[in-house]
Amino acid sequence: MTMNLNMGIEIFSLTKKTALITGGGTGIGLGIAKAMIAAGATVVITGRDADKLLKAQKKLGDNCFYFVFDVTQKAAIPHFINEIENAVAPIDILVNNAGIHLKKWALDTSDAEFENIIQTNLLSVFGLSKACAKKMSERTGGTILFIGSMAGIFGIDRVAAYGTSKAALTGLMHSLVTEFSTYNIRINTIVPGWIESPMFLNAVNSDPLRKQKITSRIAMDSFGTPADIGYTAVFLSSTAARYITGVVLPVDGGAAINF
Repeated sequence: MTMNLNMGIEIFSLTKKTALITGGGTGIGLGIAKAMIAAGATVVITGRDADKLLKAQKKLGDNCFYFVFDVTQKAAIPHFINEIENAVAPIDILVNNAGIHLKKWALDTSDAEFENIIQTNLLSVFGLSKACAKKMSERTGGTILFIGSMAGIFGIDRVAAYGTSKAALTGLMHSLVTEFSTYNIRINTIVPGWIESPMFLNAVNSDPLRKQKITSRIAMDSFGTPADIGYTAVFLSSTAARYITGVVLPVDGGAAINF
């Protein structure tokens, strides 16, 4: 592919692209949806809470569609992807954002709790990525994004199940890159740092010691925002990133490398 160096800002455009964002009704998923719509994409958001999705859709406007779906229902995923493509458009971009958290000491974490985290945060990602990649390979092109976590990069206490699920995404990404690159499908992982949200701010403000520990790790002088993750997702989904695949990209204000 020959690049036109005069394309300017258009190289970051997602015009005529359709993105599916799981967990797109709130938080980071909503931030990604806003950024992608601003970049010209049609966006489909999905989640389990119809009220949250409807509220988000009203904020996002006419270029947003929503479908209620539980990503842990793995057997239903192929039908779900067909439903979206028949009702909206072929999916060019998949953002695997949906996930659940568990904060418990390892000795207190049951096998069932551990398996529940893996089902949602890892196995659903594989199922969705496989179903979308099958379609994308037929069209010889597409982008798949995983949303990782700082807990998948370094050790954090009381998140053994969650951290394992997020660390495993890197191995999954590496394997899928080797299989799907020949179809011009790019797969990358965004690793958010500590991102402002009502839930996060309430948690850290109620635990001053943990807040102090977190802020001491961040090299830059602030928490991140959902928009920071959204802009990164736009870049990695755009033509500007056409030669980037298999990357784990922290968006963390330097927290992963700050001492």
